[in-house]
Amino acid sequence: MTRVRIWVVGAGVVGQWLLRALHSGSETFERYGFAPVVVGVANARDGFVYRSDGLDIPTLLELAAGGRSLADHPGAHHWPSALEGLAATEADLLVEVSSSPGTDGEPGFAHMREALRRQVPVATSNKWPVALHGLELAGIARSNGVAFRAESTVMSGTPVLAALVEGLAGTRPIELRGVLNATANFILSAMAAGASYEDAVADAQETGLAERVVDADVEGHDAMAKLMILAALVFGTQLMAERVERQGITGVTAADIEQAASEGRRVRHVGTLGFSGADATGELTARVEPMALPLDDPLAGVEGATNAIVCRAEPVGEVTIAGPGAGLALAGQGVLSDLIAIAREHARVRS
Repeated sequence: MTRVRIWVVGAGVVGQWLLRALHSGSETFERYGFAPVVVGVANARDGFVYRSDGLDIPTLLELAAGGRSLADHPGAHHWPSALEGLAATEADLLVEVSSSPGTDGEPGFAHMREALRRQVPVATSNKWPVALHGLELAGIARSNGVAFRAESTVMSGTPVLAALVEGLAGTRPIELRGVLNATANFILSAMAAGASYEDAVADAQETGLAERVVDADVEGHDAMAKLMILAALVFGTQLMAERVERQGITGVTAADIEQAASEGRRVRHVGTLGFSGADATGELTARVEPMALPLDDPLAGVEGATNAIVCRAEPVGEVTIAGPGAGLALAGQGVLSDLIAIAREHARVRS
């Protein structure tokens, strides 16, 4: 059984879910031909801890649950920051599940760049580093012959990036449209069923779908980041935020919903990538906005916390991918599937 040494940067809710999955899934990993060994873990508060023969996952989880420092792990070496620890230690795979802001995507971008430059493949759920630097990260990975996978950054556990990047390899993407934010879609679905905007937001928060502050979801920042990721990884074009026309759903009223319904339409928050010229020529354009879609549009039937993407590529035509777009387990599962794909390849090469 091939031993795969893993760094996990980010020990929040997704990181802890992933650690539990790595600890409990030995039979699953045996089926894929490898044994995961977590040798390094980091968070923003405690820095980076490392033990070459593997850290004890139950101990890490117990420390996190008790609010104690990861540095209290017996026999572990400690560095003040994740970047210092990554530079000083060895692993076969980086899992980057921390959170970095949309201003510059740091420190997540630096973590991924450090690993890729050292020919260590990366799996990540960290959205903004990929939105802002996805094309560069993919390029560094390609030039160093290692994988860079970011499935969870777009539709959580629903495998959309693998389908569009690998499944449609060799095609030419022409246009992409998507319902990319589960919270916004939940709110619009509830409003269509008669709820007020305020009650719909409260319901989303009560169910755990939305955070206490919902601005990133309802103002379109989250959907914009996902559109930027798709532009970089599917269309091969790096977009900055100022190149994305963004309109949230806060201005959508009950009257708008009713008017759309009377016309046989349904309001959805839609992200679109296309080209400024005919026949997919010119610059790549991007926008996120509420749209009243005809009922026969695949995106019109996407309800609740479901997300969907419709991609038109030549010579295939339109491909629609739909599935759940939010949730702790789903985000963790997306990273886990990327981890397994990378580890299987590592095991194959080593065998």
